[in-house]
Amino acid sequence: MNRKVNKSVWLGISIAGLMSMQAAAIEVSSFCAAQVPGEYILPSEEGEWTWGMAPIYDEAGKLHVFNSIIPDNGTWKENSRIVHWVADQPEGPYTLIGDVFASDEAGYHNPQISKVGDTYVLVYLFNKLNDENGSMQEVGIATAKSLNGPWTESPLNPIIPASGKMGGAEINHASNPTFVAAPDGKFRIYYKSMTDKHQFREISLAVSDAIEGPYVNYAGNPVISYAEQQLDIEDPYAFFYNDMYYMIVEDRRGVKDMLEDNPLPVNHRKSGGLRPGLIYTSEDGIDWGIPEVGYLTNEQYFGAKLARSERPSILWKDGKPECLFLACHDDDPTAGYFVRINGWEGK
Repeated sequence: MNRKVNKSVWLGISIAGLMSMQAAAIEVSSFCAAQVPGEYILPSEEGEWTWGMAPIYDEAGKLHVFNSIIPDNGTWKENSRIVHWVADQPEGPYTLIGDVFASDEAGYHNPQISKVGDTYVLVYLFNKLNDENGSMQEVGIATAKSLNGPWTESPLNPIIPASGKMGGAEINHASNPTFVAAPDGKFRIYYKSMTDKHQFREISLAVSDAIEGPYVNYAGNPVISYAEQQLDIEDPYAFFYNDMYYMIVEDRRGVKDMLEDNPLPVNHRKSGGLRPGLIYTSEDGIDWGIPEVGYLTNEQYFGAKLARSERPSILWKDGKPECLFLACHDDDPTAGYFVRINGWEGK
């Protein structure tokens, strides 16, 4: 779907406008300033809807996208499956190759794709059905030597279960993972976590010496949390670039407003990606500090009716970020859209 950019809206209320509106500390990042609107892509077939996009180029320069498809008469928790598309460029056209993971026993959702050496790594949320503890969101991982498969799920799945202790509380949720090959040779998965202490979304970390696991939760989890302020963040996308760790997240309920000492009233904290996202920077991937604005909204990019922009994921080309893909549900049933990243070299 090729939706034209409303240039007057883009110029009037995007980067410059957002910067002028900020009264306090949260600045627009150079990452956000480098973005140029692209297009909405991956329209849904009749009777189903698509969600999110995890993009990657293969060795020949072919673009592959992994994402979720859910039937209209189902739910993402129970009926989501992970599928595989290919194209020659981000604008498409895209060809659906088929299912990667689909099961009557679990919903597979929100994939993220990476490559380590000659191995492709797919991490994802899977929601086991009819588990002895009830339906439960946990984290899985699979590897392959080709983006066309075959994919091998880790025998240790769920590599991050919805169990154990965190900060003296019981973990009851682990989902939406993002995978990083760390410079020390270890492998990190950052993920959305929740505990029985409260029901606010936080970001936690698990580390392993091997891609397939076992992964051990960092003792100081969560690494980013605004639970004390009764605010959520989620949908992390983490990466290591030019000697720094970065993490892009969805500002689900107004973290930016709170950090600027202008918190939204509780009844105005609409959930979901209805506001610009955040980007954090860290030297060690543990201490993340104060974020900056990491991406805008579909309204600001395209002049479209405001809808939820979520699930940030970067398309890398020759070791540099080429595009940011964002899930979005608006009046047209696409998986979302991408924006190009022009010349960003990091912090």
